[in-house]
Amino acid sequence: MAELTYRDAVARGIAQEMERDERVVFLGEDVAKAGGVFKATVGLYDRFGPKRVRDTPISEQAILGAAMGAAMTGLRPIAEIMFSDFLAVCFDFIANEFPKTRYMTNGQLGCPLVVRTGNGAGSRFGAQHSQSVENWSMMIPGLKVVAPSSPVDVVGLMAAAVRDQNPVIFYEHKSLYAVKGEVPDGEIVDTLGTARILRPGRDCTILALALMVPRAMEAAETLSAEHGIDCEVIDVRSLVPLDTQTILGSIARTGRLFTVEENPRLCGWGAEIASIAADEAFYDLDGPIVRITTPHIPLPAADNLEDIALPNPRRIVEKILRAMG
Repeated sequence: MAELTYRDAVARGIAQEMERDERVVFLGEDVAKAGGVFKATVGLYDRFGPKRVRDTPISEQAILGAAMGAAMTGLRPIAEIMFSDFLAVCFDFIANEFPKTRYMTNGQLGCPLVVRTGNGAGSRFGAQHSQSVENWSMMIPGLKVVAPSSPVDVVGLMAAAVRDQNPVIFYEHKSLYAVKGEVPDGEIVDTLGTARILRPGRDCTILALALMVPRAMEAAETLSAEHGIDCEVIDVRSLVPLDTQTILGSIARTGRLFTVEENPRLCGWGAEIASIAADEAFYDLDGPIVRITTPHIPLPAADNLEDIALPNPRRIVEKILRAMG
């Protein structure tokens, strides 16, 4: 068992899969000798060499185009798009090319690749470099979408993503890169489409993703200690496939549902889960579903304004107290 940062877990997860399968290659801007702009891929170039760890021009379209061609001809590429905001530059590949290849060729060609990208706010990068955009890819049929919140999940879900036969968008939260956690020795392989109950509870269910997971956990501890409200906290982890069995089972036990989302409120991932809960767990609910989100605004660069915009433990506590009466 080793204690790794979330940042180091990225490199370990990629290295595990590159060591296991020589078809796995890695490409992106400044990912080789420089080790990535967030230093999440340090050591991979020295370990696997320039044929398998490749720097690219500053062109998101070129990166994903090369990755798609590699995937269609037998490789297992991992492509880095530095900031998730930049997925907009190459969105044709995300929306029209990767997810439709297998379908449009009647299974003659696949597109097994991973696009990993730095997502989310909290680092004072401003409106064009701080968005939480996992809902952009969640809406596209044919993509799988994951967003780990801990180092061990980074390693295990990276392995699952690389081994999957479908394109996977892998959202790494920039504000979690320095967070440390215990990671077991040896090979780690997780399962896409599985949520994880981090804190069992009886009074309400809180769903969270990525950076919002530790914030939801902190709020749950405060609610328990100071107000006697016992919250069940679930790390959603995978948006596509979505673990509805775990989510609906929790609602059946607690009777209340809260989502904590960093994405802007309009069309966020929690809205889809709220719809599913209303359809399939209506009679289990003892009150309205409450979504705790970032407002529908461009994110400010000023630290105090960015902190106000994002859901934080205090706001989570206040919203749950108000809803629970």
